[in-house]
Amino acid sequence: MVSAGLEIIGLALCVIGSLLVMVACGLPMWKVSAFIESNIVTAQTSWEGLWMSCVVQSTGQMQCKVHDSVLALTHDLQTARALTIISSVLGVLGLMVTIAGAQCTNCIKAETVKARVVNAGGVIYIISGVLALVPFCWMANNIISDFYNPHISTSQKREIGAALYIGWAATGLLLIGGAMLCCSCPASENSSYSVKYAPTKRATPNGDYDKRNYV
Repeated sequence: MVSAGLEIIGLALCVIGSLLVMVACGLPMWKVSAFIESNIVTAQTSWEGLWMSCVVQSTGQMQCKVHDSVLALTHDLQTARALTIISSVLGVLGLMVTIAGAQCTNCIKAETVKARVVNAGGVIYIISGVLALVPFCWMANNIISDFYNPHISTSQKREIGAALYIGWAATGLLLIGGAMLCCSCPASENSSYSVKYAPTKRATPNGDYDKRNYV
């Protein structure tokens, strides 16, 4: 029962983490305009993501433009695209593997093999979390470095967007859920109690039972 509970909770955390990685990959709010001047009235806000850039007016109107050239993107954006996509694909693969070996399914009969399949699913989710963590941390490091760089103008400075916070939460869920799936142990074959039966009592040559059997 404990192992089944770990599998259910771990799988739920991993599924939520994978969905959040997909959401963070599609959101344009990786880099947000930094307002560090004294004027608090802002006419527009700029968002920069992996796939598009958006400008939000103070009236609520938003205009987005998809990145025209992939090769013209910076190295961090290209790497973030590749790693987040790979992480999302691994999340789907880990879901299929974990469900195949879960105790609530009958895809695999042997309990030992099912536990090993679940452990493999947990490893896949951990790899997915690590791959997703790299672009989020790399992008945040570049944003912070450019923010404190005196050679970059104020208009070009950016702050960490909501997509990065969602991505960090997603990687945490993937790592925790994958670790819980790896803790699923196969059922021990010697877990049941061994029953010892007393030897059969034989009769004496004259047909009577030995009196020691009644002691």
